[in-house]
Amino acid sequence: MSHSVSASVTRSEQELPFYQPVGNECELFERAYQQRLPLLLKGPTGCGKTRFISHMAAKLGKPLFTVSCHDDLTAADLTGRYLLQGGETRWVDGPLTRAVREGGICYLDEVVEARKDVTVVLHPLTDDRRLLPLERTGELIEAPDDFMLVVSYNPGYQHILKSLKPSTRQRFVAMSFDFPPPREECEIVSRESGLAYDRCAALVNLAASLRAMKGQDLEEGVSTRLLIYCATLIHTGMPILEAARATLVEPLSDDLDVQQGLMEAIKATFG
Repeated sequence: MSHSVSASVTRSEQELPFYQPVGNECELFERAYQQRLPLLLKGPTGCGKTRFISHMAAKLGKPLFTVSCHDDLTAADLTGRYLLQGGETRWVDGPLTRAVREGGICYLDEVVEARKDVTVVLHPLTDDRRLLPLERTGELIEAPDDFMLVVSYNPGYQHILKSLKPSTRQRFVAMSFDFPPPREECEIVSRESGLAYDRCAALVNLAASLRAMKGQDLEEGVSTRLLIYCATLIHTGMPILEAARATLVEPLSDDLDVQQGLMEAIKATFG
């Protein structure tokens, strides 16, 4: 299969993936799960959507099936297909089917990147029927109470050929994600990287300046993930300007003029 999928269950509060709430997102997720409502997350790359889902799945003690959607992802990649195994043709469930059968959370990351036949499969699961039809096997699987469907996408990358139709969007409870407020982002970067809070504060202030360039010289602003990478390298002893170039400049643009502008902003912050 051409999908990327992982499944995990975390059983101890101490093992919960770290996530710093910035609003009522945890409560909303739990209420949606309890009421068997599908959830749509919107937000820029690297702002914490995937970490949030991992945290909530572990908190609820449910298996998490994560699929990174892409142009070639088909409905069969999600539901399953017949494969030749040991000289016999056997049906093998895809991650969505496994989540429905076993009861778990299926997370489709960047769902707009998948082919259109994927949304057709999702529709019966996102209304009061909560059904997954498997045309190849003739099965009609009813989702158990502990199954939840979560999808996400980055509105900043949407265009007319890759967007969720209103008929699909209105099947989900939705919440918007953005980069955390400065104080919370400092705490996140410090916690994840091990770098002192006050040193992380300078990085977060720099990120605000670089994010202001989005839509002008940059397609996307500096993510919290990249800030953590930068702080991690600094924590290992790498010089700040070298760490910043590797994490806050090179990943954001290949344009030499844009890179120079980014480095100037970084030097103005750190000298």
